Amino acid sequence: MSAPAQSPDDAGSERLQDPLEYERRFWSRGLLGVAGVDEVGRGPLAGPVVAAAVVLPEGVEIEGATDSKALGPGERERLSALILAHAQAVTLGAASVREIDRANILVATGWAMNRALARLPLEPDHVVVDGLPMKVLRWKHNAVVGGDALVHSVACASIVAKVCRDRLMARLAVRYPGYGWDHNMGYGTEEHRHALERLGATPHHRRTFLGLQYGMEL
Repeated sequence: MSAPAQSPDDAGSERLQDPLEYERRFWSRGLLGVAGVDEVGRGPLAGPVVAAAVVLPEGVEIEGATDSKALGPGERERLSALILAHAQAVTLGAASVREIDRANILVATGWAMNRALARLPLEPDHVVVDGLPMKVLRWKHNAVVGGDALVHSVACASIVAKVCRDRLMARLAVRYPGYGWDHNMGYGTEEHRHALERLGATPHHRRTFLGLQYGMEL
């Protein structure tokens, strides 16, 4: 599968012409187990934070895979199925609302990433995460700001994590109707805020987030 053509004036065009450029640096040195890691769900008022780790076989590109936030739900579902079918390994990890409230969202995100990496059926030769370095991560790693758009395995991880968490929130929406979790995914939309005022908080709401953002004593 080939990357879309870029015009010479496109920012970062040389880098984007080969989505696997980052991974090839390691594959060329015989380091084939490049694990891309990303999380979804740092900002919502409700639900867990979910992380995914993806290891692609050497030379395998999932055409169309990019930052999950730039894709629609149907495209994410389609690409997630392709990733699961063609990746060498795909694993998931999560941190619960209780863990987020007990520690903080940054630490909980690291726990979710650790769990995803620990479930890999192979020891990764290299770990790359989206964003800034994670002190709580037990694996030596590189951090790439904007990695979910720049590193192919991280983009794939962002898609898998997003699809998994969206499905979970849609299931919770059936059990807790009125908050709109099947489409706002627990984020603090106007609909969600109004539902909190009307219905109150559920066991799946992050108490620390509600207290900080809305001054709610729960």
